[in-house]
Amino acid sequence: MTPASPSREPRRPRSVPSPATTEDVVSNELLSLLGEQLGKTIQQAADPHAGGRRLKNVKVTAEYSDDRRSHDMAGPFGYSISSNWFTQLLAQLFIANAITRSELCVFLYVAGGQKRGTGITEYTQQEITDGLNKLAVKTPNSKKIVRPTVNRAVRRLCELGWLERVGNGLIRLNVRLWFFGGSNEQRDVLAEIESNLPQGADPADRFPHQIGPELIHHQEELDLGLSGTPLTARPRRRTG
Repeated sequence: MTPASPSREPRRPRSVPSPATTEDVVSNELLSLLGEQLGKTIQQAADPHAGGRRLKNVKVTAEYSDDRRSHDMAGPFGYSISSNWFTQLLAQLFIANAITRSELCVFLYVAGGQKRGTGITEYTQQEITDGLNKLAVKTPNSKKIVRPTVNRAVRRLCELGWLERVGNGLIRLNVRLWFFGGSNEQRDVLAEIESNLPQGADPADRFPHQIGPELIHHQEELDLGLSGTPLTARPRRRTG
């Protein structure tokens, strides 16, 4: 009988060099950059005979400056972000007698009383009246604003698209003009307002988008006197 041939050892899989990983590529780039900055080439840095020491590890620490600190603003109530265009427009309208003193004061008082991230002030019109008179009541013979004047001012500001009534004792400020909160919070408010519009309504024609630099000439229909013709001063209403 023919002797049985010796059994062959099972073939072992050959090790295949793994391709360079992203981590390897990044490490090499970092080493090259460090080598250039230190006046050495990557070969010198990785050579075990260079200086008698072998490069073992590279640690990189990234430090970021803190640019998100709050501004140092007076008072305990925080601060709002306002449109520079609108801030100048307020002054221009007042000089042109296109808004009254009471309308300007009511708007500024409401703007400073927003609940953060909502654009809403939880003021009744009596509370606005009392708030505006806070210093006047301490000054003898000073003029005070009365509630009917505040009522007219709020109604007028709503017509202009600067304010919006959203419930009993709740007034929403036009958050594209003045806002207390961050940009993400503002976007959430705008999205909420748009979601509550009637179906098919164009947001560009509705609060809070109906006022802006490109739209200001259309405000003439609201008696702002901002047509192409020279401004016509409106008679001032008495305040108080």
